[in-house]
Amino acid sequence: MDPILIITLISGLIIVLLLAGMSGKAFKWLGLSLMKLAIGAIFLFFLNAFGNQFGVYVPINFATSAISGFLGIPGVAALTAIQLWVI
Repeated sequence: MDPILIITLISGLIIVLLLAGMSGKAFKWLGLSLMKLAIGAIFLFFLNAFGNQFGVYVPINFATSAISGFLGIPGVAALTAIQLWVI
């Protein structure tokens, strides 16, 4: 077998075992985190949709979605300020 396939299977098995041993509280925390990431991506989508008229564009990736999702509107404002003045 290919070594990459073996490493992938072992990694997948480790992840499945870790998820199986998690408590209900950990699943709730994981679900809330994923929901905040999705909300952050939606915030950035609307920022890009409306900010395109003013030349504002913040790329939507994991880091920017996490910042805007966990910090909310102030996080989106901070990302916009960084994009406009720093970069």
